[in-house]
Amino acid sequence: MQVDPQHNPYDAPSAPIEAQLPSERLAIENAGRWRRLFGFLIDYAASTILSAVIAVPYVMFLYWQGGDAALDALENQQNILLDYVLGLFATLLYYIVLEGWFGWTIGKLVTGTRVVNEKGARPTWKQVVGRTLGRFIPFEPFSLLFANDNDKRGWHDTLSKTHVVRRR
Repeated sequence: MQVDPQHNPYDAPSAPIEAQLPSERLAIENAGRWRRLFGFLIDYAASTILSAVIAVPYVMFLYWQGGDAALDALENQQNILLDYVLGLFATLLYYIVLEGWFGWTIGKLVTGTRVVNEKGARPTWKQVVGRTLGRFIPFEPFSLLFANDNDKRGWHDTLSKTHVVRRR
């Protein structure tokens, strides 16, 4: 084995150090309407399951406190507001946590899409909260149907300055 006299194995590496980007950047190629609809349906089912997971301990607590009379009180029309609040809380929790930490939800993971900001990087928490709150605008789900064919963005996307792009 010959040793190169010019090469010292104890020298520091001479490769240039490239600036690392804060996060992976994706090309802004908006996901199609059908892909987004399928993702929405999966997310709707997942947030409904989350609502049930949150509701079960609450109902068990009521039963423990007051027995069958407490459970009968849940069937009153007055508790419909509680149902709405529970659904709102579960939806906020689902979208803000998943999109804020990972940039995707279960529906986006299945459909191969991801949420990015206008530069193709992970959205900020402020943008994620804005996206989630924008989902509660009346008739907002229909905004994607009537969006520009090139844009394919709903109101919750345009207001928060985010895009849903294809990941795969």
